[in-house]
Amino acid sequence: MKHPRRKTSTYGFKPATGLLQQRIRKASEARGFAESRLLTHWSEIVGEATAKIAHPVDIKYGKGGFGATLTLLTTGAQAPMLEMQKDQLRDKVNACYGYRAISRVRITQTARTGFSEGRVAFTQAPKAPNTPPPEATKAATKVASGIENETLRHALAALGANVLAKHTSND
Repeated sequence: MKHPRRKTSTYGFKPATGLLQQRIRKASEARGFAESRLLTHWSEIVGEATAKIAHPVDIKYGKGGFGATLTLLTTGAQAPMLEMQKDQLRDKVNACYGYRAISRVRITQTARTGFSEGRVAFTQAPKAPNTPPPEATKAATKVASGIENETLRHALAALGANVLAKHTSND
């Protein structure tokens, strides 16, 4: 019996995920991550707040493959908070593996820019907007008042207020 040939819409092309899967797995396993999902879905596993302050660095397995130690990289100021959450982090990571693969969580502290091996780029809190003093805003609005286009007038007034505020702060 002859089976009809299945038509595909890929025309011989393979999805990029299939091409990269093996390379990602090799890179993950070299650092001890048998489950690459731990790296790729870190924020979903431990939560957004924890993911912003800590990143997994490696996993060291004990004899027999059980009792592994997960090493997390964080800044010095965040380490005490993570220290109190070790048990919850271990439980969340073990839920990802599906068994008690991780028995210890080790926290490593570093500077915000990181060191050569575990480069960490923690995000900073956004800067508060720098509002110029009311005197500079009034003066800039008065200078820009002759402009007919409302959008341009507001933009020039804001620019003028910032320039005047910077000029008066440097004096």
